[in-house]
Amino acid sequence: MGKDKKKVAPLIHTSTEAILESISDGVFTVDLQWRITSFNRAAEKITGTRRQEAIGRLCSEVFRCSMCEMECALRKTIRNGKAIIGRSGYIINAEGMRIPISVSTAALRDDSGNIIGGAETFRDLSEIEALRRELEGSFQLGELVSHSPLMQHIFEILPAIAASPSTVLITGDTGTGKELIARTLHELSSRRKKPFIAVNCGALPDTLLESELFGYEKGAFTGAVRDKAGRFALADGGTLFLDEIGEVSPALQVRLLRVLQEKSYEPLGATRSESADVRILAATNRDLTELVKQERFREDLFYRINVIRLELPPLRKRKEDIPLLIDQLIERFNRIQNRSIHGVSGEVLSLLMAHDWPGNIRELENIIERAYILCREETIQMTHLPQELIRHSNANAATVDMRTARGALEAETIRQALQECAFNRLAAARKLGIHKSTLFRKIAQLGISLPSRNGRTRKKDK
Repeated sequence: MGKDKKKVAPLIHTSTEAILESISDGVFTVDLQWRITSFNRAAEKITGTRRQEAIGRLCSEVFRCSMCEMECALRKTIRNGKAIIGRSGYIINAEGMRIPISVSTAALRDDSGNIIGGAETFRDLSEIEALRRELEGSFQLGELVSHSPLMQHIFEILPAIAASPSTVLITGDTGTGKELIARTLHELSSRRKKPFIAVNCGALPDTLLESELFGYEKGAFTGAVRDKAGRFALADGGTLFLDEIGEVSPALQVRLLRVLQEKSYEPLGATRSESADVRILAATNRDLTELVKQERFREDLFYRINVIRLELPPLRKRKEDIPLLIDQLIERFNRIQNRSIHGVSGEVLSLLMAHDWPGNIRELENIIERAYILCREETIQMTHLPQELIRHSNANAATVDMRTARGALEAETIRQALQECAFNRLAAARKLGIHKSTLFRKIAQLGISLPSRNGRTRKKDK
């Protein structure tokens, strides 16, 4: 019997090696000094590093992985003995290219159960990432992201508006992203290489706002000891964004009207006019039509700035965008702070979907930033959210439109499954545990867009 064991062991070892060599996932092992002890053929292909060059080297030298800089998944596994499944990250291959990967880890133990090293499998997600970008391309314009039909309509018309020289009035509640829309218009326009200058008209008293906009010459008033260029001069050739234009006084409205009509202005204390080669974008959260009726806003100025009007919906009317906005915010914070947080828990997402968002996107950004700072785990949890948000959510649980929340969550779950399965709908249905016909029906019902190709398609030979 002992002789049989001796004969079987090498066979098992050989079979294991054959399996590792045949799979498409990269596999490598390390000892407790983080030296690579094995390196399969797929690992060679993905990293661009030959096995002979990899074995014996520190794994961080071979992979240059995003996790090496933060929380190494393999290190965590070796430390606590717990396997990690499907952690996202990226490596830098031998050619210096960034390769997105999915990582799983396990501890290696001797016959006594002692940890003697670790094993890691990693999958190249480059193709899936390309498909994801293809899918998300229809939901993104510059820094703007949205699944909402209301925003998709704005996405469609923004390039045409950007190409025109006309004045644009952007309306919407506070925090809906009016300045971001203005910046996107500027970046899409022929003026994008020139300055984008933003002025909050509601943040300055009338006298200061006038000098900020038009500038002044030395001696124009007490304290004017030198010439100062105004925002119109600074924005020359570019775009001037007048935020909260509804707060401008009637007297200053007259001067703004002249600039729009005559394309010129006079700095304070000047005796000559300056040309104003700027495109004007204006924004307000107030009802200018009502202000005109109340004679608090000039009708002629209103018609000058209301050539093209863009009305931004509040976040409560585009809740399907919340998961997308959360991902964008966390990605931005990860990039700025060099961390690797992987989103929010399902419980957190449910709560955020149920919230009515009176502060709109700005409120969402503040909450996610706060939670991000407090988070020391892989995902943001309920404990990282402000208590007042949780209390408010609980107090209003009976009146929340949970149908909208569930629909958005369901759509996001399906999108995630499709992405993980390279948009192979049959595989995604199996992953979700539903029949393929149910998946097809839900894709149609929820308005989920798919790329022109999926995981089942193959390029035809030319």
